[in-house]
Amino acid sequence: MKKSYNLIFENNKKWMEAQLAENPDFFKTLSATQNPDFLYIGCSDSRVSAEEMMGMKPGELFVHRNIANVVNTLDMSATAVIQYAVEHLQVKHIIVCGHYGCGGIKAAMTPEDMGLLNPWLRTIRDIYRLHQAELDAIDDEQKRYDRLVELNVQEQCINVIKMACVQEEYLVDEYPIVHGLVFDMKTGKIIDLEIDFENILKDIQKIYNLTNSNWVMSKKNNKNMQ
Repeated sequence: MKKSYNLIFENNKKWMEAQLAENPDFFKTLSATQNPDFLYIGCSDSRVSAEEMMGMKPGELFVHRNIANVVNTLDMSATAVIQYAVEHLQVKHIIVCGHYGCGGIKAAMTPEDMGLLNPWLRTIRDIYRLHQAELDAIDDEQKRYDRLVELNVQEQCINVIKMACVQEEYLVDEYPIVHGLVFDMKTGKIIDLEIDFENILKDIQKIYNLTNSNWVMSKKNNKNMQ
């Protein structure tokens, strides 16, 4: 067991040496600041590595992970990450990424008392309830799980869009844009669910407009039209 723990430090040394061999100023640059264009909200599953599957380097991706990539506005961790990314890092894109074979999704579809996990899984079970007719019509159990993975990503994207900081920043600068992705571990492919960000804004504006403004049309565009 200690050997597996010590492997962390051995790998770290090799990684340091590799980075310095390629760029002697790598850590000097890395420690100076961060200016990522992307906020990635993904699952905690150990098999899904955001940087590796997207080909990103340190400093290019701001990351938040939890079970089943849930964005619950009562979760201070998720909301703090989003607000910091939007207001201070000024990310251009917010990516919610789920993955097929997600244990959290399967647990939410299992009629079982999960103890402390129940409140967390309830968010996903609510999505199942909203889309029950579609999901129950899918006979193949695996395909039904996969479809709930996709629907969960879509609903979490909407939860991101509901946030005031996202609405207000988009009103001013036309970003961040929210995207929904699913990672297929069997193929390694990232699938774009093609979330229609602008139309979602329009659809939810009446209820979730927290800016008291016509934030579908950005201030930038309004200025250009004057």
